[in-house]
Amino acid sequence: MKDFVIGRAPGKPENDMTGVTEQVKQQFGAVAEAYVNSSFHASGPDLALLVAACDFKGTETVLDLGCGPGHTAMACARKAARVIGIDVTPEMVVSANALAAQRSLSNVEFRVGNVEQLPFVSGTVDVVTSRVSAHHYSDPGRALSEAFRVLKPGGLLLVSDTVSPEDPACDTFFNTMEFLRDSSHVRNYRGSEWMRMLKAAGLEPEMLERFPLALDGADWVKRMQTPPEKVAMLKQLLAEAASSVRSAFEIREDPWGFTIPIGVFRARKPA
Repeated sequence: MKDFVIGRAPGKPENDMTGVTEQVKQQFGAVAEAYVNSSFHASGPDLALLVAACDFKGTETVLDLGCGPGHTAMACARKAARVIGIDVTPEMVVSANALAAQRSLSNVEFRVGNVEQLPFVSGTVDVVTSRVSAHHYSDPGRALSEAFRVLKPGGLLLVSDTVSPEDPACDTFFNTMEFLRDSSHVRNYRGSEWMRMLKAAGLEPEMLERFPLALDGADWVKRMQTPPEKVAMLKQLLAEAASSVRSAFEIREDPWGFTIPIGVFRARKPA
């Protein structure tokens, strides 16, 4: 198979890294092992749906964006011919390659790379995936344009990510919670925003499913090593939430936690 990787994205400098990207690298470098062992990231219900929605025939080349410790890429590797995962955080890439070797998966590899300047030849990828990482993209429009560029005509983009409710108050509340927990968070987009962004990139999108994900608050902040003062602010925010917000996120007090929505989108590049 001819390699579809090139040295860097056409016309983009290799060191073109935003402040957000650098913050993501710092934040996630320290917690890579926690994401290797996260039950949701390894086997959440959205993962099975995402893989099934790819409709793999066994001949596909797959690119996984923001691959983290590689759970999505490895799930795809069991169905596709070749998978490459990219992530800006070197520690995540190291963890992903180690996990793939442990599982004896020879058709998947992981590389350091930026989703906003993909080092791949245009029109060479059958499927692009992005799972629970897009809320960290500093410029999602550019990332989606890059996904469109590398996809073959008729190729598929599958996105699974935390999505904000359409209600403005709940949207603000959700993103505030996320930012307090993790300062590299950019935005949980609404479902309607995702549909607009995918269409603007030239893709033909559909929303496949919206999953409720119940979170244990203590585990959620532990995985990201959230500082104690931020955890206290989070608990205060939850305690003072309006009744409509408490209902929307099913806020619980003992043990503390809440429920968030996960959206799965499929978008096709016109043939």
